[in-house]
Amino acid sequence: MSLLPLEDAEFLRSPYEVLAQLRAKHPLAWDETLGRWLAFDYQTCNAVLRDRDLARIWKDREPSADFGQFNLIHRNALLEMEPPDHTRLRRLVSVAFTRRRTEGLRPRIATLAAALIDGLRDGPVDLMSAFAEELPVQVIGELLGIPATDWPLLRPWSNAIVKMYEPAIIAEQRAAAETAAAEFVGYLRELVATRRVTAGDDLVSALVRVRDTDGDRLTEDELVTTCILLLNAGHEASVNVIGNGMLALLENPAQWHALQADPSLVPAAVEELIRFDSPLQLFERTATAVVSLPSGEIQPGQQVAALLGSANRDPLEFPHPDTLNLRRDPAHLGFGAGIHFCLGAPLARVELQEAFAALLPLPLTLAGTATSRPTFVQHGLATLPVTLT
Repeated sequence: MSLLPLEDAEFLRSPYEVLAQLRAKHPLAWDETLGRWLAFDYQTCNAVLRDRDLARIWKDREPSADFGQFNLIHRNALLEMEPPDHTRLRRLVSVAFTRRRTEGLRPRIATLAAALIDGLRDGPVDLMSAFAEELPVQVIGELLGIPATDWPLLRPWSNAIVKMYEPAIIAEQRAAAETAAAEFVGYLRELVATRRVTAGDDLVSALVRVRDTDGDRLTEDELVTTCILLLNAGHEASVNVIGNGMLALLENPAQWHALQADPSLVPAAVEELIRFDSPLQLFERTATAVVSLPSGEIQPGQQVAALLGSANRDPLEFPHPDTLNLRRDPAHLGFGAGIHFCLGAPLARVELQEAFAALLPLPLTLAGTATSRPTFVQHGLATLPVTLT
């Protein structure tokens, strides 16, 4: 039996009490069921993310004939590479994915968020479907230059693909992930072909044009995969931070009212909300040599999972970790660490800051019980009923 009660709905809703018990008992422990080490405390998780002998090593899902497109988008993904391939691809993508481009999106993100806010009615409304799930799709859609009429395609594709990252999935979910990957890849190949002929002021056009000083450029598979990674990693996290964060704020009204009274707290509040209820709970590495961690040793070929939500609630790093404190401005692990630190973190921060800033003026209260998604790795809400009182 796994150390993590992954079939317990209450654990999936709020895993932190169980994680605290496990962290206090053993910062690093072998899970026989999952077949990997689990790192629970901040110090060990931080070391896992930064140690260069703990690598991201992609292994195709089997049978490979059933997962051709799913394997393709991961085989060519920045997130699944190590140097020198990782160094080359990150360098190329970074040329187009600049902080200036990201910051330049802020006014447009604010406009999109305001339009969604204007559409909220006075009575009970599900904030997830009406706002949290909509804004990140629109931001990614605009960033990639995808027509607004096609935005509804993006979230179903993303949802189907990321279910494959959970420890236990069923055959129907595997088939749905491959179908979504194939449809998304096909769509982006057509978009890339169009941008090669008619370039625009969007990220796909920029990635088509990008070359480094040696004339190297992205292959089409790398370009398509980068766009899919941006949607799956960035969009899913943003949806969950908005949902998890608003639930935390509404359950802690003193903090919500303090934020409303002082909007300058929004940037620090975003960091604390990511720490308090992490949208990504687990990130894996594989040992390529014997690795000595602060709380144990990993042998070559063994996998170790950094439990980010547990690390972000470690009392040795964050005093009173179960208390929401918007003035904390924590050095959390929500965006990872080391060479795989999230390339889209600047975009995520801008997007989340504008999302919460748009919600601040609203007189929101909970209108019922929020429901959670039945997943552990991607941790978030299915519904968040609120009333504008």
